[in-house]
Amino acid sequence: MTDLPARNTGAHFVYAELKRQILSLELKPGERIFEPAMASALRVSRTPLREAIRRLISENLLEQQPTGGVLVPSLDEAVISELYEVRAAMESLMARNACIKATPSDIEALRGILARNAAVVEFADDAMRQGMALHSRLAEIAGNSWARRFHDQVSNHMERYRHFTNSTQGRRDEALTQHRALVDAVAAGDPDNAAKIAFEHVMGARDAAVRAISGSGLGIS
Repeated sequence: MTDLPARNTGAHFVYAELKRQILSLELKPGERIFEPAMASALRVSRTPLREAIRRLISENLLEQQPTGGVLVPSLDEAVISELYEVRAAMESLMARNACIKATPSDIEALRGILARNAAVVEFADDAMRQGMALHSRLAEIAGNSWARRFHDQVSNHMERYRHFTNSTQGRRDEALTQHRALVDAVAAGDPDNAAKIAFEHVMGARDAAVRAISGSGLGIS
């Protein structure tokens, strides 16, 4: 963990930095949060740190133990599956809605993202960013604010697992093929096919994540 220069010492900064470390796996699953060491590393007092910890516990990004200790949650296969199932349902709904609302300029924008995705498909982080951009643009086109709100909440928790979903070239190529098929279905105004493709794409990402985590040495319960 890299020490940070002294700056904003408010609870919001501490919350944002701890959350970043949890979602990026810089703080490992099962790792205990020791308040004195963490406060020293972040160069803050214990008060904003405790406020941030309470907030992260309420979001299930930290766990309060019966003994009083605070841990980073383990990688739980059941939790991962539930998150991806909910996201798949939201993506399916938004893909269906996007078919109804997409304009020619929207389709052009989606195809532009696909072109960028194809150009960087050999690079895991870049490919992941373009995939996220495609899903975000589809959500904008769909225009269902409640679906997007719930989707964003689920996606927030999934950050810990997301980089596992495209860790192999085979999975990145498969995801690009699915993205192309999804955009084609939206362009054709085929809501049933778009919804099906979106759902299967996310469930494929779930399976890839579980396989990658199982072989990562981080452990999965």
